[in-house]
Amino acid sequence: MVLVDPFGRRLTGLRMALTARCNLACIYCHHEGEPASKGEISRELAVSVATAAARLGIRSLKLTGGEPLLRADLEDIIAGMPSALKISLTTNGIFLEERARGLAEAGLGRVNISLDSLQPKIYRAITGGRESDLEKVIRGIDSALESGLDPVKLNVVVLQENQEEVAELIQFSKEKGLILQLIELMDTRGLGISGEIGKIEESLAARADRVATRELHRRRKYFLDGAEVEVVRPMDNTEFCLHCTRLRITSDGRIKTCLLRNDDLIELDTCDVSSIKELLLKANQRREPYFRGAGRPGEELRG
Repeated sequence: MVLVDPFGRRLTGLRMALTARCNLACIYCHHEGEPASKGEISRELAVSVATAAARLGIRSLKLTGGEPLLRADLEDIIAGMPSALKISLTTNGIFLEERARGLAEAGLGRVNISLDSLQPKIYRAITGGRESDLEKVIRGIDSALESGLDPVKLNVVVLQENQEEVAELIQFSKEKGLILQLIELMDTRGLGISGEIGKIEESLAARADRVATRELHRRRKYFLDGAEVEVVRPMDNTEFCLHCTRLRITSDGRIKTCLLRNDDLIELDTCDVSSIKELLLKANQRREPYFRGAGRPGEELRG
């Protein structure tokens, strides 16, 4: 079964926030687009949603937060999910060193680790954490690799604070065997970042040995002398939206069709798998591109 929304976009993945709690306060955080929430989805509901999704033919599930490693039952949640799902995790990596092996044994396949600077003071300024947390994250990366998680991706939001570190981060990723994701800031808080990611991507394109385009969001990946660098540019990007293949599950148990919308939430008020399947189908029929281009229907959604 392949689910398709009214705009012809396939639905192949879910992004599930397991908690709104986080141990950091990153200056760019968009809180997965959730309204103010202290919610925490129950283990039973998380597993039921994953099961319903798998029965609909969805094969990709990304677990996020807040910080999902604040969940003591994270390994149990993953272990209870269908083996048909390819499960990935997004984390700030601070607690990963101690849990990477257990997560892999529970069924986690891959991990994205946020690391926006290799300089302790800049890391602290961006994340609100401790300078010493930087070494914990690096040890977490090493543990993820040693535990067989594959791929391990490094998420870097490009900011004024770290844009001069891009070359260093590329080299770090290459040496560690990571895929580097450079992410355009979703400036929902008026931080005023300049368009530096465009200049960075132009430089990557000029230097790349090879360029590939991923199906998801039409993201471009640049291969440079053994390094892999993927650029994620969601803002004002019709191509990004027209190739979206995901639904989102909020930390307080609602289906959300788009990161930038909160006017179409569907309450998950049951753990019954059959009922959840129907709600996921309903949500898929509500999906529509947020950015569609000037003069096209839905332009008012751009906000």
